[in-house]
Amino acid sequence: MVEINMKSVVLSLNYLPSLEWFAVFLSSDHVFIDIHEHYLKQSYRNRCHILSANGKLALSIPVKKLNTKEAVKDIQLENDFNWQSQHWDAICSAYNSSPFIFYYKDYFEPLFKRRYSGLMEWNITLLDLCLKLLKIDKQYTLSAHYIEDENALDYRNSIHPKIHSTFNSPSYLQVFTEKYPFHPNLSIIDLLFNEGNAAKQYLLALSENINLKK
Repeated sequence: MVEINMKSVVLSLNYLPSLEWFAVFLSSDHVFIDIHEHYLKQSYRNRCHILSANGKLALSIPVKKLNTKEAVKDIQLENDFNWQSQHWDAICSAYNSSPFIFYYKDYFEPLFKRRYSGLMEWNITLLDLCLKLLKIDKQYTLSAHYIEDENALDYRNSIHPKIHSTFNSPSYLQVFTEKYPFHPNLSIIDLLFNEGNAAKQYLLALSENINLKK
């Protein structure tokens, strides 16, 4: 059993996490992902950002009507319409001209065609695939309860689409680079599809320069 200490980080379980999320993930001695925290609407728990032909695009996962203060582990997906197909079509449209999408496409596409019932299972499945493709051999712990330990560095709510972040990621070549300036801190798939095997070293460099703090 891994104990929480001053070198531990607590993160929320995000959908195809941002580069900031991965930088924090890699910079810590151990990561706890809190699946017992209260689900927050309009957060990265059910959305990610990609770069499309029309600019920055949010992909938002629909969830079923929430009970008061429902835990992330209990959130159910709203599958009355095929949002997975819509998300996958948007991803393919956005990154069809990226250098590495056809290398990784066969890994992601089957997941977007498989039906999932819970948000937790969906996000973990995608996270584990990203770690595998990035060749990052780093373990994390899913919380057994809501984490209140003050010793850990808590990033559950600081990495949020509506909270201004000082995190800055160096530029790399993105699709539509002739149309738009560099968009930092998008979903991990933006880096993966554009940089391929170089994505791991990019993230490791980010993790070495990030200043973890409470």
